[in-house]
Amino acid sequence: MIHLVQNKKINMLNFEFKNPTKILFGKGQIERIAKEIPQGAKVLMLYGGGSIKQNGIYEQVKNALGGFEVIEFGGIPANPEYEILLQALNIIKEERITYMLAVGGGSVIDGTKFLSSAALFSGDTPWDILTQKIVTTKGLPFGTVLTLPATGSEMNSGAVITRAETQEKYSMGGPGLFPQFSVLDPQVVKSVPKRQLANGITDSFSHVLEQYMTYPIQALLQDRFAESIMQTLIEVGPKVINNPADYDAAADFMWCCTMALNGLIQKGVPTDWAVHAMGHELTALFGIDHARTLAIIHPSHYRYNFASKKEKLAQYGQRVWGITEGTLEEIAEAAIVKTEEFFHSMDIKTKLSEYTADYAGTAEKIEARFTERGWNGIGEHKTLAPSDVKEIVSMSY
Repeated sequence: MIHLVQNKKINMLNFEFKNPTKILFGKGQIERIAKEIPQGAKVLMLYGGGSIKQNGIYEQVKNALGGFEVIEFGGIPANPEYEILLQALNIIKEERITYMLAVGGGSVIDGTKFLSSAALFSGDTPWDILTQKIVTTKGLPFGTVLTLPATGSEMNSGAVITRAETQEKYSMGGPGLFPQFSVLDPQVVKSVPKRQLANGITDSFSHVLEQYMTYPIQALLQDRFAESIMQTLIEVGPKVINNPADYDAAADFMWCCTMALNGLIQKGVPTDWAVHAMGHELTALFGIDHARTLAIIHPSHYRYNFASKKEKLAQYGQRVWGITEGTLEEIAEAAIVKTEEFFHSMDIKTKLSEYTADYAGTAEKIEARFTERGWNGIGEHKTLAPSDVKEIVSMSY
């Protein structure tokens, strides 16, 4: 067994932390939403493809909103699409909506965040919010009822929006985009398809990796927060997939997804997010599920940047996967393999060629996009250039 020794201590980074989202967790919490929405509010209820009408959630929400004037907007797709969201924006303005309720997973909630920003935006076009990285300090208020644990969007202020006509995907955010409240009822998990459960586990696991897999720093509690989320996902993930009606496993899974990206574990530590930057392009170009694009990029990213990440990879290998034999480098590489095997165990493939035969030139296309946007330094050290991105994506074929 090796012992990881940090030769040069790097102090925990300074940080601010404020998360105003109120969480209503557990059975029967949907009925409480009426008390969280201002009296007299005119509510726009947003949802996705309509699965909530088959699993009973729609009826529960409608009953809870019985005292409000409610207008519905359904059909927000898995990758919230700009042109569709503009239709909802017109309703907000024409009907003078004062409050929104997102009933769905991360895509519906992300779409609602875009609408929250766009409803009060005074610029030329709402697309500028995304392309010009405009920070939203005040948005139209909204709450959420989470139906698919994965993204953590129910307790953070970020969102990712797709524009189909240009095959682009951009992130946005700001302190004005926190949900005022979010209902987390683990009972909804029992109606989620296995593919989406696997995506949710992979997505939340990836969120933790992006905030953890950098380099050693004197933030012991943050590391152990992150490691405990990953260990819990490894433990309960198979249980949830095999039996989504297992309330205890579903509860742990749901709370892991929220805690993975509510801002807590990233405070005081360096973060990466290069995997997400590349993964978003694969979704925009090929329509591959977001979580699966992350599984494609993670292994190649870590192998390409092995020299700068090997200490943290080895720590992860020891603490999360229990790998105790070998040199630091051997444990670090074994940890990457264990991560791949974890994804594979949920039928998540980790090569782009396993999703599409039309992958030739993808790395060059993403390199060109990053160059055009001026993204000349991503990753925790801000040193990965578009040429590095090309190599990492090429390794992912």
